[in-house]
Amino acid sequence: MASNKKKVIFICKNNSGRSQMAEALLKNTYSNHYEVYSAGSEPLKINPLTIEVLSEIGIDISQNKSKSLEKFQGQEFDYVVSLCDEGACPVFIGGKTHIHQEFPDPREFKGDDKARLESFRNLRDGIQGWIKKEFSREI
Repeated sequence: MASNKKKVIFICKNNSGRSQMAEALLKNTYSNHYEVYSAGSEPLKINPLTIEVLSEIGIDISQNKSKSLEKFQGQEFDYVVSLCDEGACPVFIGGKTHIHQEFPDPREFKGDDKARLESFRNLRDGIQGWIKKEFSREI
């Protein structure tokens, strides 16, 4: 039986922060309606603070791995969502609808551990709010 879930891929450069958060948050919020992936053009290890701030709200991505966009070449997605700064985001062909929503790069967050953790929380909450608004329209 074919799934009638919409396929979504969140993309950014490293697949270590923003796109990982977005993937986990959309899966957690609307998994009955969306099949969700994330990838980056230059994947790096997932930032430990990404894992920490998601675990604070009951989402465990500690076993996730960063994925390369190359893994998804040739696949068709209903939505390709880029989350990085305009011009810094990779391009992915294969989406029926492209959405660009800019969020700050967590690798640029400054300060001590406490300040950086708070910045990650703010990023998580911003992405979560945007996902609830943007993706509830399809439901």
